[in-house]
Amino acid sequence: MKNRKYISYLLVLAYCLLALSCHKSGPGGEMMLMITPQHHGNNIINHIGWPDTVFLKYNTDELPGTKPSDYDTYFVGTPRQSDIECDNLKWGKYYVYVVGVDSSGPYRVTGGLPVNVKRSQRKSMVMITVPVTE
Repeated sequence: MKNRKYISYLLVLAYCLLALSCHKSGPGGEMMLMITPQHHGNNIINHIGWPDTVFLKYNTDELPGTKPSDYDTYFVGTPRQSDIECDNLKWGKYYVYVVGVDSSGPYRVTGGLPVNVKRSQRKSMVMITVPVTE
């Protein structure tokens, strides 16, 4: 009888640990990614005709591809701003892919990188600079 009680406690503890370890990134949280694309060290400003766009893939740290359909969601920048706000996200792993226009050309620029947001950052704004190239 005593062993059954002990095993029950262990099973409950194992279930709780499993539930906590199976966290998935994605929508529905309080975290914001503030993405700043940079080309040759200069911030890319959102254009009225073609604002910068951030594509996010959840739960990965590898480039899933370069087509919009390869991503789970996207965020469009505000014209004349250099940052793109990606809000209401949960903490976890993301692949961030940015598409924009460098007005010095104008050149179409793209770039991406993996982002791992820690649980301690789940209610904060996380600033990310993404290098982009032609």
